[in-house]
Amino acid sequence: MADEELVDPKRYLEDRCQPRCVKALYEYKECVKRIKDDETGNKHCTGQYFDYWSCIDKCVAPNLFEKLK
Repeated sequence: MADEELVDPKRYLEDRCQPRCVKALYEYKECVKRIKDDETGNKHCTGQYFDYWSCIDKCVAPNLFEKLK
C-alpha cells in the first residue's frame, strides 16, 4: 500500500469541468490578447481569471466532496 501513488481527484474533476466553463476561459484569453501590448502595467485580467476559476470550482465542489467522504 505504501508504494501506491496517490491521485488527486480534484485535478481530474477540474479537467472534466473545463467544457462547462469555455465561455469564461474564452473571455479570459481575449482579455489577455487585448492587454498584451500594455506597457504601463495598469491593465489586467484578474476579474476574468477569477470568473473562470469560480466556474471550475462550482462544478468541481459537489463531486469532489463525494469522493472525499
